[in-house]
Parts: sequence; C-alpha cells; structure tokens
Amino acid sequence: MGLGSYWGEVIEVLRQIIPIYDKVNSYISLGKDKEHRVRGISKRVFPGDLILDAGSGFGNMSKTAEKICAGNISITLFDPLVPMLKNTSTYFSKIPDMSCGVFEHIPFKDEQFDAVLCGYSLRDAINLRIAILEIYRVLKKNGRFVIVDLGKPDNVIARTGVSFYLRAILPIIAFTVGGRLGLKFGTLYGTYKRWPQNKNLKELLLEKFTSVDFETDLMGGAIIVAAYK
Repeated sequence: MGLGSYWGEVIEVLRQIIPIYDKVNSYISLGKDKEHRVRGISKRVFPGDLILDAGSGFGNMSKTAEKICAGNISITLFDPLVPMLKNTSTYFSKIPDMSCGVFEHIPFKDEQFDAVLCGYSLRDAINLRIAILEIYRVLKKNGRFVIVDLGKPDNVIARTGVSFYLRAILPIIAFTVGGRLGLKFGTLYGTYKRWPQNKNLKELLLEKFTSVDFETDLMGGAIIVAAYK
C-alpha cells in the first residue's frame, strides 16, 4: 500500500500547485477541512507537547494545534517539498523548526514526539506500512498519531459516490477556483485509488498502535483518526 512509483508524479504536481493549494483544498473538501482538523486535534494535543507535523505543507495541522493550545507547543514541520516549508514563516507566531524528507525515513530519534499530525498527507506515502512504522518509532510512549484525510468508504455504494466526486466533480470545482492550474488536482484521484478502505487502514494502524479512534464524515469520504501508542 502506498504510491510507489506514482509518488514522483504526485510530488511534482504538489510543487506546481503551491500558489493555489490552500484555497482549492478548502473548496474541494466542501469547506470541511478546518472543522476536521479541529475535531482530530482537540483533546489529543496538549499544552507543552512536542509536535511533528508530518507532510506538513504550509503547516495547517500544527497551526490548528497551536491555536488550540494558545501557542504553548513546540512544532517541527516535516515535508518533502522545500518550497512548501519556505511559505510557512508568516503562518506562525514564532517560526517552527523545519526538516525536509519523506515518511519512510523520518530523521528524528526514537520516542521524540508527543504527537504526530498528518493532514491530507499520509495518503501520499511511498510505502504506507513503512510510513506508519516510522511514525510509531518517533512517538513517545502514550503518544498520539492524528490523521485527517480522504476516506475510502467500506460501503460499495458510498465508495462509488466518493469516486465519482473525485473523478468528475472535483476537477470542475478545482478549475473554477484555481483556473487551469486547478486541473492538476486531478492527480488526487490517483492517490485515492491506492489508498486502503477505511476498515483496512484501521487494521493496519492496529498492527502497531494500542488503540485507534476512527471517525468518518461525508459518507465515509473523510476520516478523522487518532491512533494511540
């Protein structure tokens, strides 16, 4: 499970859509992205925590956590794209630590972080199982792994509906909001095809984590997950 050789194409698209990424993402999530981040982070990130925002992009997950904790957290942003990291400085009250790399090789020591946050990013792992193992490794005992992402519904009718939205409706919305550059969001469907169904993702997390809270929204097409070490 994971993007495998498709990863390079996805990363290149992400590089190109940086100027419109946040704006388009808000629209194609039907305005639910902020709500889902708050639902995922609330009561799972606490003042004083050391946070790794993995696949951080502009740091939307850790910005949400910083607001919830009134600024009393330490943040490290981790993303494969340097241009994404360079665009984060104005988003935070103080510039966070930053590191560039991929999920499968996280350059931090064992049991370093209280929480790892992945907002619309884990789906882009090259090898999903290895990515989860690395995240587990860098979490402290009793650490929390929070995921907000697309979901792949277990129900076949709901799954067909979500697939239709991603293939046919999303490109229209992305083009309307972001112009021709918005059409590149069509690669999102390719990542969705390689993403496990919700029940399978939960089972994969439970191979390592002690327990998993798994919430869904939008007919299962959105997930808010917390896995506990």
